[in-house]
Amino acid sequence: MRETCTYDVLIIGAGAAGLMCAIIAAKRGRKVLVLERADRIARKVRVAGGGKCNFTNLHVSPERFISANLKFVHSALARFPPNEICAFLKKHHVSYLEKKDGQLFCCHSALDLVHALEEECASAGVVIQTDIPIEDVHQNPSGPGFVVRAKEGHRECLSLVVASGGLSFPALGATDYGYRLAERFGLKVTPRRPGLVPLLFQPHEREIFSGLSGVSFVGEVRCGDVSFSESILFTHKGLSGPAILQISSYWRDGQTVVIDFLPGIDFRAVMRKNGSRRVEMKTFLGGYLPGRLAQVLSFHGFVNKPLCQYSEKEINAIVQRLKAFTFVPAGTEGYRKAEVTLGGVDTAELSSRTMESVKVPGLYFVGEVVDVTGQLGGFNLHWAWASGHAAGLKV
Repeated sequence: MRETCTYDVLIIGAGAAGLMCAIIAAKRGRKVLVLERADRIARKVRVAGGGKCNFTNLHVSPERFISANLKFVHSALARFPPNEICAFLKKHHVSYLEKKDGQLFCCHSALDLVHALEEECASAGVVIQTDIPIEDVHQNPSGPGFVVRAKEGHRECLSLVVASGGLSFPALGATDYGYRLAERFGLKVTPRRPGLVPLLFQPHEREIFSGLSGVSFVGEVRCGDVSFSESILFTHKGLSGPAILQISSYWRDGQTVVIDFLPGIDFRAVMRKNGSRRVEMKTFLGGYLPGRLAQVLSFHGFVNKPLCQYSEKEINAIVQRLKAFTFVPAGTEGYRKAEVTLGGVDTAELSSRTMESVKVPGLYFVGEVVDVTGQLGGFNLHWAWASGHAAGLKV
């Protein structure tokens, strides 16, 4: 006969959001159980930031997030600013540093942060069980709360928190479980798509740029009214690098992406100033861009010849090519290479203050499973901490 255990709070998912929720709830005296289907906790935290974990950003603000309703993030972010997670790391003697643009990383390893979460959970009395696939979840027919059924036994709880993550990193066990569970309880889920993901070239562009895999440069990339200036990296299939990952979250299928290869440089003025020189364009452009990229642009974007031989019309065409190179991506590299999932449980279904369902009392959704996605730079992990913290104060 299966054993039935009773808890105040049961959390599905031992990632950043679930563990933060567990810690806050347990410190309020709640009896908390965390169930994780994988064989270890915080799998995405372990690999985040190249193993150093970009755990937050000093410049957290609602404008750094994407959602159908950006007002939703205000409350959770206001009650959990970056200094809160910094204080947590200091308490556990985890050293960290700012790399650039407010991005905070662990100095040594993401495992330092994982161990801090484990220690805090243990200290607060949180029970964590790994390798537990859930078979069924339903509301308790004999009273308030929920029944979570697994092979090892039934668990009953008054509050159920879904922190199961999104679809990115399927190699780490990502599934659509949280979305399916939300829909089973009658909650709307917005369309999902990969975010912070490399973009793919169309076949003719891949043929032109295929030899540039591994070449990077600092450029500006724009899609619609959104733009980012940072490193861009050529891959075998298309483009990656921070600027491309950022714009990918705003790009929709069929939209045009515009690249400025020389941001901040008035190249028309540069050409006119050097218009009497006999140096070839590929050589001259190599002073501004990586040599291999300069050669490809010179031979495929325009006729390569000495600067003194270009007409005004040709100069205009060169400037247009370098300052506003356009392409329509064939797609993205999908969830396998995506860092986040865009879309999720509709924020209209949740309380922005507590993350509780407005339809199903006692049911909460936190972290990536919700329709809130951050930009690159520690914002997604901060949303995990902030949303988990918000739910933890209420469950």
